[in-house]
Amino acid sequence: MKVLVTGFDPFGGEKVNPAFEAVKRLEDKIAGAQVIKVEIPTVFRKSIEILDKKIEEEKPDVVICVGQAGGRFDMTVERVAINISDASIEDNEGNKPIDETIFEDGENAYFSSLPIKSIVSNIRNEKIPASVSNTAGTYVCNHIMYGLLYLIDKKYKNIRGGFIHVPYLPEQVVDKRSTPSMNINDIVTALTVAIKTTVETQNDIKISDGKTH
Repeated sequence: MKVLVTGFDPFGGEKVNPAFEAVKRLEDKIAGAQVIKVEIPTVFRKSIEILDKKIEEEKPDVVICVGQAGGRFDMTVERVAINISDASIEDNEGNKPIDETIFEDGENAYFSSLPIKSIVSNIRNEKIPASVSNTAGTYVCNHIMYGLLYLIDKKYKNIRGGFIHVPYLPEQVVDKRSTPSMNINDIVTALTVAIKTTVETQNDIKISDGKTH
């Protein structure tokens, strides 16, 4: 089995992106699966194009995209991506789409095909905070998650895929008062658990992890 894991480059004035900092530290083999690590640009459209080329090249069984969610305190496994890009800041090439459809022939939304609740449960078993998230935002993280699931729907029917958000690293919040962070080792452990769980789990568990708002 082969698992393709992507992480974004730094954006929004940050010097590092915890997503790829963690991804590049992953073991090359997890639960018997080969792990392919790829850095992708925080750029609308281009990120999907590069992901598509990597999927063509590597032919993975699973794709997990990882991104930074500054302000969140836990590992958040995304449930759904929506067919809209609405940027509050420019991407790394100056693009700032407003209310733009990602793919005209795509569904309004696509759901992750990862065992999201099993992943959350197993990360928590490692004493690392985690939860299911029901919004990936409308920036490049949602964009790549939607693009991945669109590609799976249209071209790569046998691939499972989804997206995980990670918090800031401690060094990123030195000047951000009262902003949560997570150390890199815990992020790497959580992503390792996510990969292992996906490789070993076909049917997700049924546990309550909903939100009232």
